[in-house]
Amino acid sequence: MYHDLKATPNTMHWGYFDNQLVPVLTVNSGDIVKVETVTHQAGDAPDYLMDPAIENIYNSIPPETRGPGVHLLTGPIFVRGAAPGDTLEVRYLTMTARLPYGTNVSANWGLLHDVLDRPEHVTIFKIDDTLQQARALFGYDFPGRYELAGQVIPPNLVERTPIMSGVRIPMRPHIGTAGVAPKESGRISSIPPGKHGGNIDNWRIGPGSTMFYPVLVPGALFSLGDAHVSQGDGEIDGTAIEASLDILMQIVVRKDINFPGPLLETADSWYIHAFDPDLNLAARQVALDSINFLQEQRGLSVDEAYTLLSVACDFGVTQVVDQKQGIHVIIPKSLFAAG
Repeated sequence: MYHDLKATPNTMHWGYFDNQLVPVLTVNSGDIVKVETVTHQAGDAPDYLMDPAIENIYNSIPPETRGPGVHLLTGPIFVRGAAPGDTLEVRYLTMTARLPYGTNVSANWGLLHDVLDRPEHVTIFKIDDTLQQARALFGYDFPGRYELAGQVIPPNLVERTPIMSGVRIPMRPHIGTAGVAPKESGRISSIPPGKHGGNIDNWRIGPGSTMFYPVLVPGALFSLGDAHVSQGDGEIDGTAIEASLDILMQIVVRKDINFPGPLLETADSWYIHAFDPDLNLAARQVALDSINFLQEQRGLSVDEAYTLLSVACDFGVTQVVDQKQGIHVIIPKSLFAAG
């Protein structure tokens, strides 16, 4: 069955996951869902990043109901038959821009903000779907301190200056924040990633990829948002190129797979993730989880898996700006082509 989930004030929640949220859509395993997402940074240039429906969302969700995180999330989606201990397989099929613009902010939470001694800076990008590129239209120094709570900056409030002439950014459309409801009660901030998924910010979670999320509550209660046009590993200045994307996906309940955290599969690799405020501890955890994966899914011993991680797998920094820093391990499928 096909479902069309529109982004409206009644189908979105701002800044949190919560296992007590009332589902806005119920689906069966195997259903196809088109989901509209809206960027929480549309206010950076409302004349470019907002249409009347997005403006209505910003105006209609009361500020006091937002937080403690920042991301606008569409959902949650209740999946019939999904129970704790199962795995939710989400096949991301297509991602298309709702409006041909995106935004990046060099923010106060960026890696180098304290040493560069520069005002926070916003860059607005034009998206070219034909060339699969983005180019900067203009930038401006943000007035005051940047806060991600639905602020809107009128065009006449700042001086917009053309920047980055001749630079073209390859498009890597992907979903930054998506996940199931956490097991813990109450609002869980959308900013740090965790076992439920959330703000993973791996640019490879794009069209043609599949994510596996551990089901932690009945029905899974899956929500998504924080869509990106492009991002590099690290996301070091604070954000990606944030945009509003329409996501086409298939949701499948898997009772034959059990993994403790979000797992990404692409055409050629598996990606294991771990998160911690200390990057070193995240690296240790992702190494342990990768050894477990190779034991359970590929039949390797502990010694074999540990060796393989060192000689053939890449450890990368997913992001360093989401309170819990992220590490991913890339395990190429070609390592097992012979058998």
